[in-house]
Amino acid sequence: MKQAFAVIAVAAVVGLIAGSVLYVRMQRADDPFAECRGGQVAGGDIGGPFTLVDETGTTVTERDVITGPTLVYFGFTFCPDVCPTDAARNADAVDILAKGGTPAKAVFISVDPARDTPEALRDFTDNLHPDMIGLTGTDAQVKAASDAYRTFYKVRNPDDEYYLVDHTTLTYLMQPGNDGTPAFMDFFKSDASPQDVAARVACYAAAG
Repeated sequence: MKQAFAVIAVAAVVGLIAGSVLYVRMQRADDPFAECRGGQVAGGDIGGPFTLVDETGTTVTERDVITGPTLVYFGFTFCPDVCPTDAARNADAVDILAKGGTPAKAVFISVDPARDTPEALRDFTDNLHPDMIGLTGTDAQVKAASDAYRTFYKVRNPDDEYYLVDHTTLTYLMQPGNDGTPAFMDFFKSDASPQDVAARVACYAAAG
């Protein structure tokens, strides 16, 4: 009797594993980007329309900026550590992609519009990459963009001249869909290397 139960248990486990493998394969068959996701599941709730001001003072929308694979990061130029580190990583990834024949761009959206003028953003981004795009705007415009990407930011000690801003530190990969509307593909944490970011962006670009 015990042997019979053991055989049934083994058969159940094998069936469960087989079913799981089949489910994963079916999911991948339905998702052309499955091999690119790095274990993360993308979704349509991140990203959306925005109207901001670029480094030249020109008003732009998401369709003007996101014309191909684009790494979008929310930060501020007075940030002492994580922002310049993440933005530099994104710039390095863009260079790696360019060498591999995949054009991409990096975008830095300020969550500190009070201090981050177009001129301040131009100095910041040009120091990291000549083609990095810096975006700012009114308080309302920046909040709308942040809400669209579901990011968080909050000024710490606003009365301090050298205040800091707490904020989300993820980088979002966006690229235009078939109708030209920018679509969210994936995100990268601060610990992702330039090589890792470039490899996954190239995967999405090739699969799309």
